[in-house]
Amino acid sequence: MADRLDGRHRAAFIDRDGTVIEERGDLSDPDMVFLLPGSAEALLRLSRAGLLVILVTNQSGIAREAFTLDEFRVVQQRMFDLLERAGARLDGVYFCPHHPDVDGPCQCRKPAAGLYRQAAVARSIDLARSFYVGDRWRDVAVTREVGGVPFLVRTGAGGKGAPPGTETVADLSEAAHRILAMLAGEATGRA
Repeated sequence: MADRLDGRHRAAFIDRDGTVIEERGDLSDPDMVFLLPGSAEALLRLSRAGLLVILVTNQSGIAREAFTLDEFRVVQQRMFDLLERAGARLDGVYFCPHHPDVDGPCQCRKPAAGLYRQAAVARSIDLARSFYVGDRWRDVAVTREVGGVPFLVRTGAGGKGAPPGTETVADLSEAAHRILAMLAGEATGRA
């Protein structure tokens, strides 16, 4: 069971496209939302272990006008519905609608720490004791700044941009398995 330290929670920060749902590029059609095999069950296991499950996603298609904010919301709702049918849920969603070529630099576009810090304040999360899962290095690179444990999945982009020697796992299900094993090991070490 994930514990709280000084009143702060631990979280699993999860990327969306290529990690929870199939990678579809600029996704604007809710009928094209498909959960990756085992992703809902993985999220459910993380929640049951006491972790906050927070989705963090770059959605530059909004800035590039590939899809609208309303279309993003409809796609999100479809994902929520699919997760709910499987008994899973998210404790929060944070997204960056910017693109550097359109908006210039921002503090929320991954790998920047802005969205993670926003979630940490809103949800009282200890970033250094949390977990980060994504299919691209930028999804987990924040761990170099804030600490925590990164997991790159081979689904989606397959760990694109990762420095040599970066450890990867097959998918979100395997990442959840490894996270739960780490938590169990910590609990055993405290006993």
